[in-house]
Amino acid sequence: MTSTTRNNWLAAAGAGLALAAATLWSNRRGTYDLRGRVVLVTGGSRGLGLILARQAVAEGAKVAICARDAEELERARQELAADGAQVMALVRDLTNAVEVRTLVAEVQQQLGPIEVLVNNAGIITAGPLDHMELREYEESMDTHFWAPLHAMQAVLPDMRLRGEGRIVNIASVGGKVAVPHLAPYSASKFALVGLSEGFRAELRQYGIQVTTVCPGLLRTGSPRNAIVKGQHRKEYAWFTIADSLPALTVAADSAARQIWNACRRGDAEIIIGLPAKLLSAFHGLAPGTTADLLSWVNRTLPAPTGEQGDARRFGHESESELSQSWLTALTRKAEKENNERP
Repeated sequence: MTSTTRNNWLAAAGAGLALAAATLWSNRRGTYDLRGRVVLVTGGSRGLGLILARQAVAEGAKVAICARDAEELERARQELAADGAQVMALVRDLTNAVEVRTLVAEVQQQLGPIEVLVNNAGIITAGPLDHMELREYEESMDTHFWAPLHAMQAVLPDMRLRGEGRIVNIASVGGKVAVPHLAPYSASKFALVGLSEGFRAELRQYGIQVTTVCPGLLRTGSPRNAIVKGQHRKEYAWFTIADSLPALTVAADSAARQIWNACRRGDAEIIIGLPAKLLSAFHGLAPGTTADLLSWVNRTLPAPTGEQGDARRFGHESESELSQSWLTALTRKAEKENNERP
């Protein structure tokens, strides 16, 4: 065995041990208790945000959720408050700094100082680069960068005064490794990762812990509400199938528990899912090789099409026999469980 081969094996073994340790650590519960604390979850009306809110309510937290859809939000509020929990639901556009400030002020007035902020609100657009227009990049940046920044700036003055606080920013493994057909999403999540890490470095001295969460594919039921461009049916089919495969994805309830454990421990970062951990680790060791491999993955995805591919459609408007087949059963189950359907 040559020295180069031996070093590669050692590096691979070390990476494997690190991943195993990270998995064990992600399941370790911290000491920070959510009982009685005021928790604000943005994008809390469905999907991962709703699951995080459920688990916070189950631990005795006072929870505020916000989203744009009033009916969807009310359904979530009724569910969360069914057993007598203190729950607020507010309709807000988080890309508007004024609305974010009024949101935080109203929550503080009715529930008390916000002790935990979870920046979860998100948007995803899937499609070839050729069909991505400036609008897609602006929307992604508004939702994944500016909205979390507005929310953090709104809660920080009170957290600084108390010398304590928790902020959880839901980014993505797509914010560490750029994924084909998700350029606006990845670019904005990269921005959020940088923002989150920068805030942690400067706020820890004030007793404020900022955790960056980078999940891989989660079975939340969200694909039907994603925006697709290009060959709409084919684009949605691969997207929703990938989001349903047990080997590639993580159950949303499990992911939410890992996120809350990371928040309790005050972790700097958590990457959720073995595929996401492997991809991130490989990218860290060989970023150029990773980018070249992903370019080959891109060739297997639906190609750009004519002007009709510029049209924006929701996933549920792009269904096909394939997207409704047994391959997507887990996603359809999650849709019903997590308020993704009207």
